[in-house]
Amino acid sequence: MPLPTTLAGRLRLPAIASPMFLVSGPDLVVETCKAGILGTFPALNQRTSEGYEAWLSEIEGRLADVPDAAPYGVNLIVHRSNPRLEADLAITAKHKVPLVITSLGAVPDLVKAVHGYGGLVFHDVISLRHAQKAAEAGVDGIIAVAAGAGGHAGTMSPFALVSEIRRFFAGTIVLAGAISNGAQIAAAQLMGADLAYLGTRFIATTESVADPEYKAMLLRSQAADILYTPAISGVNANFMRESIQAAGLDPDNLTGHGKLDLGNEAKVWKTIWSAGQGVGAIEDVPTTAELGARLLAEYRQARASLSG
Repeated sequence: MPLPTTLAGRLRLPAIASPMFLVSGPDLVVETCKAGILGTFPALNQRTSEGYEAWLSEIEGRLADVPDAAPYGVNLIVHRSNPRLEADLAITAKHKVPLVITSLGAVPDLVKAVHGYGGLVFHDVISLRHAQKAAEAGVDGIIAVAAGAGGHAGTMSPFALVSEIRRFFAGTIVLAGAISNGAQIAAAQLMGADLAYLGTRFIATTESVADPEYKAMLLRSQAADILYTPAISGVNANFMRESIQAAGLDPDNLTGHGKLDLGNEAKVWKTIWSAGQGVGAIEDVPTTAELGARLLAEYRQARASLSG
């Protein structure tokens, strides 16, 4: 379906660089937007609400003189263990952030607040039940986090997840899960998604604030090196086995952590690193500009081959 009017014609590539905890910062967001891809970051990547607002001001200032830049977005964790939600939402509304990506809860009042200043709300889901709740909350887009995605991934096939969401949702559908190149972005559209969602591929860029060893580990990892487990943070997520071992744990004998706790997550994710199953396609650490140009060329080639 057509993209929302605030996005239509403003993306050179139908893709979003996902907000990655302890990885996405202003440099990555700005360079992603300059490449024509929607760049995002989690509000909680800044330790305080004041720091979060400072980042918004920096991003807005750096993009002000780039007329063809794509819009940017932020991720807000809608969960009772996030004490900053109310303050961060007020700051988000003050700055009129174009896109808000919500996680761990679809709240109608938040959607209304963002719609009140003309912003969009996309909500990430791993199941049809969560997608239905998001649709009922009035979100503009649903991010279908399919099997193989980095972070808090689901287990459904992207073919099933996208098609079943489309049965009841007329808004924007974004597909996440092991998407690493431009041909896969085109494939996401062919499957019925409007946009693709890329995370792991953007960790391995020069502007990412990920630890250099994190980036190096991505280059030597394959899909078989990814472990899907709730034991690290309390919620099922994909992590690199090597990082689990480096933290002194046995990937094959992990004990359950319990329920999600954002404070604990911040500690855990600093040393145990997430990645999606598409990690095997990552072979270098380019600048974001170089990666954006590569993805666009691959996307156009894939579309042209289909037309041929």
